[in-house]
Amino acid sequence: MYHHEEEKHGCPAAPVVLNQDSECAVYGYADSPGTLRLTAYPVFPGIELIYNDIHADLQMRPHDAGPDLLEINHCHEGRMEVQNGAESFFLAPGDLSVSRLDVNETIVRFPTGHYHGITVRIDSKRSPDCLSCFMQDVNVRISALSEKFCSDASWFAARSSASIEHVFSELYRVPPEIRKGYFKVKILELLLFLSALPVEQDRRSYSRAQVVLAKSIGDYLLENTEGRTTIAELSRRFGASPSLINTSFRGVYGMTPAAFLRSQKMHAAARLLRGSERTVIDIANQFGYDNASKFAKAFRDVIGVPPNSYRAGIDTDSCAPEP
Repeated sequence: MYHHEEEKHGCPAAPVVLNQDSECAVYGYADSPGTLRLTAYPVFPGIELIYNDIHADLQMRPHDAGPDLLEINHCHEGRMEVQNGAESFFLAPGDLSVSRLDVNETIVRFPTGHYHGITVRIDSKRSPDCLSCFMQDVNVRISALSEKFCSDASWFAARSSASIEHVFSELYRVPPEIRKGYFKVKILELLLFLSALPVEQDRRSYSRAQVVLAKSIGDYLLENTEGRTTIAELSRRFGASPSLINTSFRGVYGMTPAAFLRSQKMHAAARLLRGSERTVIDIANQFGYDNASKFAKAFRDVIGVPPNSYRAGIDTDSCAPEP
C-alpha cells in the first residue's frame, strides 16, 4: 500500500482499513471515505488486484515496495502521474504501465484530482516465479516480465489500444458470484498478454521543471476562475514560452488549460450534487453558469450524464464492482 508524502485536504498520513472480510480489504480515510477508496482482493500468493477510486490531488509513496515489487496499472478514468527520480510519466484513460517500485524514488500523484483504475501488485518474494503451477499452458515467469519491461528503465507504458481494453474492460463489471474465480482467470490472461506484448512504447516523460510549471499554472487557474485566461497571459505571468506551457500542461493534465478548468468545475459541481440539497441552478450559478441548459451540457460533457441523473445515482462514481 501507499502512504501520503505530504498532508493534503485534511487527510491523515495513511489510509486505514474501513472494512475487511475474507474476500477483500477496503482502505480509505475514516473521516472522509469518499476521498480515497482502495479495494484490494488477494488473488494468488503474493498477487493482489486493487480497485482505485480517488477524488483528491494526493501525493503518495509506497511504504512496502522495492525492486522485488512489480506493479501493473490500468487507467480507467482521470490521470495518474508516476515520478521516478527526476522524471514523471503519465497514464491517461486506457493506458497501461508496468513499473518496478523503488522506495526511495517512486511517488504517485493524481493531478486532475479524479482517478479510477486497476492495480495488480506482484511481490516476487511471495509469488510463484512460474505461473504454470496454476495453469499448465501459462508458462510465464514474473522475473522474466520484470526483466522484459523494466531492465532499461524502472517503468514501461503502453498507450490505449483495443487489445488492452479487451483485457481490462470486464474487470470493471464483474458479477459478485463469479468474482473470485474470474480474478484468477483475468490475472493469468493479463500476464500471458504481457509476455507476448512487444516492448515498443511511447517513452514520453516530463522533467520536474515541466511538471512544476504545469501545476503552478493549474493552481493559478483554480484561484482565478472568473473570466478566461489566455496562453499569452500565462506566458507573461510565468515567464515561459507558449509552446512550453502547452507541452507541459498537456503532458501533466492531458488537456488544455481551458478544458482543465471546466473539468475541475464540473467535478466540484458533482460533489455538491451528491453531497448537498442545493438546487441544480444554484450550483450552476456558483460555477459561472446562469443558464441551466448550458450547465447541463458542460456537466454531461465532463461527467457523462446530466446533473439530475448524476444526483439520482445513475453514475456509481466507482470503478470497483458492487459488493
